[in-house]
Amino acid sequence: MIMLRSALSSGFRCYSTANNAFDLTIVGGGIVGVASAREIINRHPHLKIAIVEKEKKVAVHQSGHNSGVIHAGIYYKPGSLKAKLCVEGLHLAYKYCDEKNIPYKKVGKLIVATNKVEEERLKDLYDRGLKNKVPDLKLVDAKGIKEIEPYCKGVRAIHSPHTGIVDWALVTEYYAKDFQNAGGEIFLNFEVKKFFRSTNNAEHPVTVIAANGEQVYSRYILTCGGLQADKIAALTGNKTPPKIVPFRGEYLLLNPDKAHWVKGNIYPVPDPRFPFLGVHFTPRMDGSIWLGPNAVLAFKREGYTWTDFNLFEFLDAIKYPGLIRMGTRYIGAGIKEITQSLIPALQVRQLQKFIPEITVKDISKGPAGVRAQALRSDGSLVDDFIFEYGEGEIGTRILHCCNAPSPGATSSLSIAKMIADKVESSFRFVKRHD
Repeated sequence: MIMLRSALSSGFRCYSTANNAFDLTIVGGGIVGVASAREIINRHPHLKIAIVEKEKKVAVHQSGHNSGVIHAGIYYKPGSLKAKLCVEGLHLAYKYCDEKNIPYKKVGKLIVATNKVEEERLKDLYDRGLKNKVPDLKLVDAKGIKEIEPYCKGVRAIHSPHTGIVDWALVTEYYAKDFQNAGGEIFLNFEVKKFFRSTNNAEHPVTVIAANGEQVYSRYILTCGGLQADKIAALTGNKTPPKIVPFRGEYLLLNPDKAHWVKGNIYPVPDPRFPFLGVHFTPRMDGSIWLGPNAVLAFKREGYTWTDFNLFEFLDAIKYPGLIRMGTRYIGAGIKEITQSLIPALQVRQLQKFIPEITVKDISKGPAGVRAQALRSDGSLVDDFIFEYGEGEIGTRILHCCNAPSPGATSSLSIAKMIADKVESSFRFVKRHD
C-alpha cells in the first residue's frame, strides 16, 4: 500500500441534477480533492463526477491558509515519493499558471546557515537537492547572500531560484472551474454526516447524507478530507486511520515600510532533532511579508486562534497516545513554541539571526493556518501518503486518502495524477450503464 470562493461570487455553478446520482463523488474541496477531481474527469469525460464540500467555497482551510510558497523539493529524501511529486509538481504548477494566466512570482529562496554546525547540515541538504534534481540549485557564501538578500546575514546558503509564490486558494478555484467546465458538479455547504449502502439502488449503491439532509447517490466515493480525514474514514467504520492532530502555525507581519528588507524566501537550515522547520521570511503576492510560523497545538480541528475551542476535539487530541508521546519527546521545543506565540519578542529573536535590524516595533500580529498532522500511536509523524478502503457494508466502494503530506499544494497536480491512478486501479471505471 502506498502510504500514500458561495462559489457563486467566483463564477462557480452550484446546482443539482434531478436525482443527484454520480459515478464518483469526491468528499473534500481542498486543493488535493479538487485537483484530483479535475484529473479524473479529464481522463474519463464520460463519467458523472461530483465534489461535496462542507464550506461555502473551496479551499477554505489548509489550501487557503498556507504560506503560498511554490516549493522546489530540496528537503525530501532522494528517491522518495514526496521528492518526486514535489519536483514534478513544481514544473506542473508553473506550466498551469502560465496557461491560465494566474499571477505568480519566482522570488527564489535562500536556506541560510548562520554558524558552522548549520553549515555542515547545509552541505548535506544541498546534496539532497541535487539528487532530487531541483533545478539550478547552488551554494553561495556570505557575500553571495548579501547580493541576493542585502539585509540577510549568514555564513553560507543554498539558493533555489525557481522557488516561487502564488495564491494557492486562487489556483484551487481555477481547478474547480476546469472541473465544472468538463461537466463536474460541486455541492457546497454539504457537510458529510453519513455514508450507507442503498439496497434499492443497484446502480448508485452508496448514499451520502449531509448535515442539512441533502443527499447524493454514487457508485464510488473518494475522500480527501484534510483536517477531517480520519473522522470521515471513521464514518465508514475504519478503526485505525492515521490520527489527525491539528497544529496551528501563527505568523507575524513585517511592517510595510520595512518590506524592502526581504526580496525572496529566507529559510533556516532544518534541525533534524525537531519535526517542524522553524521560522522563516515569506513574501506574499500582495506585497506583504509573513514571518514564521511557529507550531502550537490547536484546540479544535479548524482553530485559527487561541480562543477557538472545541471540547470534544481538544480532548480527542490530548488523550491520543501518539500526541502524548510526541509531546514528551519534544517537551522543551513545545514550551518554546508556546512562549513564542504568547511573547512575540521571543520569535523576533529567532528572526534577528537572519535580519539583525528587525525589532518588535517592526512587526504586528498576522494570520494563522492549521496543519493536519497525521500521527502514529508511537508519536512519530506520518510523512507519506496513506490510502484505506472503507469498512463494513460499503467496503471497497470508498477509498479514503487519509494523509496527503506537505507540500500538498505545490505537488497538487502530480498528487492528482497519482490519486487518479489509484482510483482507476481500485474501482471499475466503466462507462455508465455498461
